[in-house]
Amino acid sequence: MSTQVHATIDESTVREISDRLGEPEWLLETRLDALAALETLDFPDVIRTPGRLWTDLTNLDYENLVDPLNAAEEKDQVGPDEVEVLSFAEAIENHEDLLRERFGSVVDPQTNYLTALSTALFSTGTVVYVPEGVDAEDVTVRTRMNSRSLFNYTLVVAEESSSVTLLERQSTDDDVEGSRYYSGVVEVAAGENAYVQYGSLQDLNQETYNFQIKEGVTDTYGQVDFIDCNAGSRLTKSTVEVHLDGDSSESRIIGAFYGHDDQHFDIDARVWHNDENTTADLVTRGVIDDEARSVYEGVQNVGRDAWNTSSYQRENTLMLSDESEADASPKLIINNHDTEASHSATVGQVDEEDMFYMGSRAVPERTAKNMLVEGFYVPVLEEIEVDELREDFRALVRERLESRD
Repeated sequence: MSTQVHATIDESTVREISDRLGEPEWLLETRLDALAALETLDFPDVIRTPGRLWTDLTNLDYENLVDPLNAAEEKDQVGPDEVEVLSFAEAIENHEDLLRERFGSVVDPQTNYLTALSTALFSTGTVVYVPEGVDAEDVTVRTRMNSRSLFNYTLVVAEESSSVTLLERQSTDDDVEGSRYYSGVVEVAAGENAYVQYGSLQDLNQETYNFQIKEGVTDTYGQVDFIDCNAGSRLTKSTVEVHLDGDSSESRIIGAFYGHDDQHFDIDARVWHNDENTTADLVTRGVIDDEARSVYEGVQNVGRDAWNTSSYQRENTLMLSDESEADASPKLIINNHDTEASHSATVGQVDEEDMFYMGSRAVPERTAKNMLVEGFYVPVLEEIEVDELREDFRALVRERLESRD
């Protein structure tokens, strides 16, 4: 590998982070195993579309970006009384057995170089535990990054017949000059007949390189929905995956992004149908302006034992300038003939007929285009159950539209 951030991060660094959090020996060993694996692990796969290699993360200056011992953040985490919303240190103290069982059970710490780096160096996190039979709304976790780098970990466990809707937000302060690096790992485990909607709103400043991986797993009749909204960062590599491991389990993966200036978004959505009677719906909509770039890869993987599968995927990107660049690569992998599945993707400019119609009704061109962009997001926004996430992303879109020249 051309990048060797582990040359400046050693065992003493990892031990100091673990000691500050008061971690048990098993977790320290997990960190040290991840650190050792950096020598051999590859970086995340690079999406290839005709004539283009998209997001190669190997050339980032990790040696200067990664400063784990000086990590700092403001974190606000709240939820109803019947749900436990714990800092990572509190989770170690109160639910070590749960943590030991679930940590790394959905996202393999050694999936790639960057997940191993996150496992070795994370210094902040949240554990959301929803007991059996509890229905909870309005769990909110807000993280404000106050340092050059921050490694964050989130675990959501919903026990049998429980439900929870959760919003996690990431932002940055303005006190650190120059480039930054944010890394987030999210694991969601839904028990039998449990429901989780996890929403994320990423609004990091445009000097931040952002790597996030979010994965969920379902039991029988379980459902995990992800809402992944991206508006900030200089470069984002966001991967969302759900493993439908239980009979009659379901998932929706909803994505929305808005890129302007020279932002770069690399969005992956994947679902694995591993048991019978499973259903998945993947919907992503993005807008790019100025010299922004975006690429989307969606994968529906239907396993040999996934009888009676229903799986659908739609991705649409709207380009507001001739200098912007976008592409999409939807994929179907079907290993069971008892499957109903489809996938589609479009990339294009604002429809000229729509603009002509609006103009014929005396709507100014800029107003018409803004109205069409806001309407473009409606199918995504309607899927969001958390009011704060829906309204704040809509406000970010309006703010950017109003700032266009």
